[in-house]
Amino acid sequence: MTTTKETRAFQTEVKQLLDLMIHSLYSNKEIFLRELISNASDAADKLRFEATTDDALFEGDSDLHVYINIDKDNRTITIRDNGIGMSRDEVIEHIGTIARSGTKEFFGRLSGDQEQDAHLIGQFGVGFYSAFLVADKVTLTTRRAGLEHEHGVRWQSAGDGEYEIETVEKQGRGTEITLHLREEADEFLDSWRLKSIIHKYADHIPFPIRMLGTPLPAAEGEEEKPAEVETVNQASALWTRSKSDLSDEEYNNFYKHIGHDFEDPLAHLHQRLEGKYEYTLLLYLPKRAPFDLWQAEAKHGVKLYVRRVFIMEATEDLLPRYLRFVRGVMDTNDLPLNVSREILQQSPAMDAMKKGATKRVLALLEEMAEKASATSEADETADTEKNTDFADFWAEFGNCLKEGIIEDAGNRERIAKLLRFATTTTDEQSVSLGDYCARMLEGQETIYYITAESLAAAKHSPHLEVFRKKGIEVILLHDRIDEWLTSHLTEFDGKKLQSIAKGELDLSGIGENAEQEQKEHEEKARAAEPAVKKISEALGDKVKEVRISDRLTESPACLVSDQFDMSSNMERILKQAGQNIPDMKPILEINPDHELVMRMAKMRSKEKIADYASILFDQAVLAEGALPEDPAGFVRKINALLTQQ
Repeated sequence: MTTTKETRAFQTEVKQLLDLMIHSLYSNKEIFLRELISNASDAADKLRFEATTDDALFEGDSDLHVYINIDKDNRTITIRDNGIGMSRDEVIEHIGTIARSGTKEFFGRLSGDQEQDAHLIGQFGVGFYSAFLVADKVTLTTRRAGLEHEHGVRWQSAGDGEYEIETVEKQGRGTEITLHLREEADEFLDSWRLKSIIHKYADHIPFPIRMLGTPLPAAEGEEEKPAEVETVNQASALWTRSKSDLSDEEYNNFYKHIGHDFEDPLAHLHQRLEGKYEYTLLLYLPKRAPFDLWQAEAKHGVKLYVRRVFIMEATEDLLPRYLRFVRGVMDTNDLPLNVSREILQQSPAMDAMKKGATKRVLALLEEMAEKASATSEADETADTEKNTDFADFWAEFGNCLKEGIIEDAGNRERIAKLLRFATTTTDEQSVSLGDYCARMLEGQETIYYITAESLAAAKHSPHLEVFRKKGIEVILLHDRIDEWLTSHLTEFDGKKLQSIAKGELDLSGIGENAEQEQKEHEEKARAAEPAVKKISEALGDKVKEVRISDRLTESPACLVSDQFDMSSNMERILKQAGQNIPDMKPILEINPDHELVMRMAKMRSKEKIADYASILFDQAVLAEGALPEDPAGFVRKINALLTQQ
C-alpha cells in the first residue's frame, strides 16, 4: 500500500472560526461532545439511508452505534462511530474548508460581544471544530463504507493553521476522533461527567451511545472483573415517544441538536396525525433568525424521516419557503425508503404532509398571537414574558410571513390575520388588520396604507396630513417586501386596502363636518385653478398632471402615482436592483390653502413661475425620499428665493 502524507493549510475562514470559537465559547466547552455525537449520529443516518439500495455497505455489521472511550493515562477521549465514514477527498472538503454559503456575511455579523457571537457561531454549526474547545491536538481516522481497508485516512492538527493528512489502513468503516485534552479540560476525563453531558444533550440520539461502565466488584480473593460496555442514552427517536413522557428540557435539548442553537426555542409543536396518511411532526420556532435567512442558496428547514430512517433535509417539498425558519423533523411510513426529490414532488402523501404541517405551524402562530392579544387587552403583567412570544417572533420572522401572502393563496386569509404593522398611532409593529378595522371611524370602509423606504419617511410623508386632521389611522409600510405584499393583499375582511399615495382620494363621508369640508374645498379649488394652469405649463412633460389635492393641509405639494401605475417607492427599489423601468410620470398635487400656491396664482412672470414650479416639484420629490434630478439647481433656486427682498 502506498502511503500519501502531506501537510496542508486551513482555509482562512476555518482559522478565523477556530480562534473565535475558542475565545467566545470558553464558558460552554461541554458542547464539544454534543457536536461530535451529533456528527456521528448523522454519519450513521447516512449509512442506513445509502444501505437501503446497497446492503453491502454494512460490511456485515448493521449494529450502528457510537462508542466513547476515556484514557486517563494518555489524557484522551475517543469518539468512534461505524457510520458512513469519509474518503480522503471528503475529509479535505469537510474539515479543511468551510464550503458554506453565507460565510462572508457570517463573519461580518460578528460583533465582539461574546454572548451574541456564541449564538451566531452556534447557528453557523461549529460541528467538528468544537473539538478544539477542549483539545490541543485532534486525530481523526476514517474510512468510507464500501472502500477497501487500505483507503483509510488519518487527519491530525493542533488547530494552529495547518493539518496533516495521510492514507492509512483501517479495518472498520466509520470515523474515530481522538481528543488530546488541554490541561484545563481534566474534568472531561471523568466518565460520570461525560455521561451527564450525554443525558443532557444526546439522550434522544436514535443510536446507542456506549461507554465502559464501572468495573464489576470481585469476590474476596478474586481479581477485579473488567467493566462491561453499557448504553448510556435512551437510543430512541424522541419524536416517537409520547408527549406526556417528555419534559421541556428534553424538547429543548433536541432542538439545540437539530438547530445547532445555544438558546431554547420560542415554541414547539409535537403531533402524530392519522388518517389517509400517517405522519409525526416535531417542529420548532427559533428565538432568533439565522444570519443567512435571506440568502436564496441557504439550506433551511426540517428533516424528513421514513420509518425513523433519515432521508433528506432542508427542502421546500417539506414546508413552503416562507416557513423556512421552522426547524424539526417529519416522520412517515407512507413513503419508500429510496424516495427521491422527483418522487417527493409527485407524491400525494408528501403533498398531504406539507399541507398538514403548514396548517399546524400557522395554528401555533395563531395561538401565540391570541395569547399576546389577550394579555394586551386585559393589561395584565403576570406571565408577560410568555405572552410576548408572538411579538418576539414577528420581530425576527415577520417578513417571512409576508412572503406567505404572496406565495400561499390557499392560506392567505389566515396569514393576513397574523400580520402586524406600525401605524400613525404607534411606531411598534403591533397592529393587526383586525385591530385596524375595529378602530375605523364612522363611515370608513377602506384600510389606508402608505409605503416608503423607511419608517421615518412613511411617518413624515405629506400624504398623511389630511388623515391626521381627520383622525384616520394609516398603516405605515417600510419594508421592501411591502410593495409586493400590497399587490397580493388587496382586501381584508371585505374591506379594500388602498394606498394613500395612489389615485384619487375620496374621504367624503368620513368623520364630522364632512359635507362642509367638501364644500369649502371645492371653493378653494376654483380659486387655485390659475395656479394649476401655470404650474402645469411650467413643468410640461415632467408630470402627467397637476391637480388640486385632497391630501394636503400643511405642505404645498406632493407627488401621487396614478391608480394603476407603479408607486414611486417600488420604482426606486427596482432601479436600485438594476432593473430597467419604463419612465412613469407622476401626478403633482398642490395644496390650494398654502400661501405659496396662492401667491403663484397671482404671478405673471413666466420665469418666476417656472422657478417656483420647479421648487414645488423638487420639494415633493424630496418628501418621497428621493433626490431631485438637479440638486445643485434646486439649492440655487431656494437660495435665490430666500434672498429676495
